[in-house]
Amino acid sequence: MKRAVQRLSFLFLGLSMLMPAAYADSRLDQIKARGELKVCIWPDYFTITYRNPRTNQLEGIDIDMANALANWLDVKLTYVESSFGTLVKNMKNDACDIAMHGVGVRESRKPHMDFSEPHLASGIYAISMKSGDIKSWDEIDQTGNVVVVQKGTYMEPVMRDYLKQAELSVVDSFKAREQEVQSGRADVFMTDFPYGKRMAELTRWARLLIPENPLAPTPYAYAVPKGDKVWLAEVNRFVAAMKENGKLAEYAERNGLTPIVVLK
Repeated sequence: MKRAVQRLSFLFLGLSMLMPAAYADSRLDQIKARGELKVCIWPDYFTITYRNPRTNQLEGIDIDMANALANWLDVKLTYVESSFGTLVKNMKNDACDIAMHGVGVRESRKPHMDFSEPHLASGIYAISMKSGDIKSWDEIDQTGNVVVVQKGTYMEPVMRDYLKQAELSVVDSFKAREQEVQSGRADVFMTDFPYGKRMAELTRWARLLIPENPLAPTPYAYAVPKGDKVWLAEVNRFVAAMKENGKLAEYAERNGLTPIVVLK
């Protein structure tokens, strides 16, 4: 009898070692066990995850969606301040369970994280000085012009390939992009629809330049740590439900993002 029990124990042990990772203890189990969802955000992303300097409150479509996801899971919500530059690190060091700050789905990121179904999609736009020489997109890629991008954004590799005559400058922060243009050290900086909208609405000096044909339209989604199929499936169920019940469309309209919302 004792030997039979031992054989069964070894059998179960062997089966457990062969079980796919999807059936192991998932992040979803961990979130529910601790009663907390840790969400990485970039608090300077206008209409996405933005800390309003007037109220010191977070606002934007992914703030709305993060609150909805915490309610969906019936857990408390904790924000973890992050950035595109630290995204990969924070997907690997257990800093957060999910990144919800308009993360572009890029091939270079896929080895480090998994992506949900997209909820937004934006191409690349440019910002120049209203008082400057560049007044249209077609004037950007010319000899002598300097184009600024933020390190870690999808604009960086796209513009390296796109620019043939203008010089590319890479800076570490989104504010440095603006400073380079305002100081005259650069002519334009590259951004997306949400941030371009911010500059056009909240500054007097910025001119929004729109390409005639969309440049590098990129889906935005939620990023989760690599390899957890159970957690990814739960996030996808949530995104699908928010599209179906009209909440995603409502949040997009509230934040002025209807032109780039993905509802199918």
